Amino acid sequence: MRKKIIRLLFVIVGAAVGFYYLPPIWIAMRNQFSIQLVRPIESVIDFLVGALVFWLISLPLTNWTIKMLKQVENALTKKSVTYLLFGAISTIFGLILAILISIPLWRLSIPVVNNVLPVLLMILFSYLGFHLGTTRQDEWRKLLMRRGRDDQDAQVIKRQDENYHHYKILDTNILIDGRIYDLVKTGFLEGTLLVPNFVLYELQYIADAGESIKRVRGRRGLDILNKLRSEKIVPVEMYKGDFEDIKEVDEKLIALAKKVDGVIVTNDYNLNKVIQFQNVQVLNINNLAKSLRPRVIPGEQLTVVVVKKGTERQQGVAYLDDGTMVVVEDGRYYMNEQLDVEVTSALQTDAGRMIFARPLHSTHGINGNESQGQKRLAESTKKTDHKNNDHNNHKN
Repeated sequence: MRKKIIRLLFVIVGAAVGFYYLPPIWIAMRNQFSIQLVRPIESVIDFLVGALVFWLISLPLTNWTIKMLKQVENALTKKSVTYLLFGAISTIFGLILAILISIPLWRLSIPVVNNVLPVLLMILFSYLGFHLGTTRQDEWRKLLMRRGRDDQDAQVIKRQDENYHHYKILDTNILIDGRIYDLVKTGFLEGTLLVPNFVLYELQYIADAGESIKRVRGRRGLDILNKLRSEKIVPVEMYKGDFEDIKEVDEKLIALAKKVDGVIVTNDYNLNKVIQFQNVQVLNINNLAKSLRPRVIPGEQLTVVVVKKGTERQQGVAYLDDGTMVVVEDGRYYMNEQLDVEVTSALQTDAGRMIFARPLHSTHGINGNESQGQKRLAESTKKTDHKNNDHNNHKN
């Protein structure tokens, strides 16, 4: 069915072309061969010749045309509604402008200027309109939502709640960290991610640094930003303004948050304190990670595997699944063994949570069912006592 429609369109276009461009050929034939036909017959022949020629052309081009249409359909289905809407509107405006320019050209008697040039203008202006409409979506959206405000960089957001902030401003460290991408994928972060240009420049400066470690960090931040923009999980906008009277990037972030009523997303401990002092809301990824870690209380029992020696005498170190360090008393005698321990205390530090525990000697090791670690602990105690007795006897 689609092939028939395409060939029919070719025939219609061919008939129109024949009707428009074949009459000069009849005039030349009259002058050279003295052939004269009735005007209605000439018009019918024009229609038929043009339709026949384009029907022959459609035979090899139909399949190629269908393939191109499918590619266009697939490309359009992947685009968002906003992309198609702005593209269609801007294309219509481009065509209208081309028609207005072509009106005086149609009245001229110059063959190419009055028929070919208007068509080229329509194609050119429609393409330019579509290009401007689809590549500058953020600017058009701001222009439509501005409602008379002169500031083009900030838009008025009707806040649904006092704690709701539309813009989540990303700093340099949070992009280098990379966890913002995983957090966005979970869907817990709402609103629009706003990346200022001065943050992007700082990332580029780090990526071009002489030290290899800095280059890797900067390129990682740029890769995370590109993934956020390409996957379009949440809206990502660029803030093109700058605060030229402010030199520090952290101070610029605070000024931008106040300007657009946004929230700064960071993992920088010092920046977090400064932001709170400036009465600006902040979302700290480290605080979020700490709050999601499982909590333990003294007296709770855990099963761990001691993997290395501790800093103090006879201590062993184990780790929970989330990376929390567990310091086990006498754990040095239970290396690489599963051990049931009882939590004695927990300490929260800037580096994370530390848990202190001791083995459950009172409930394990009865009736000769001691573990290898307990046997080693007993043997070590006996040897120590034996050495002490020998030392006392020697003194006596």
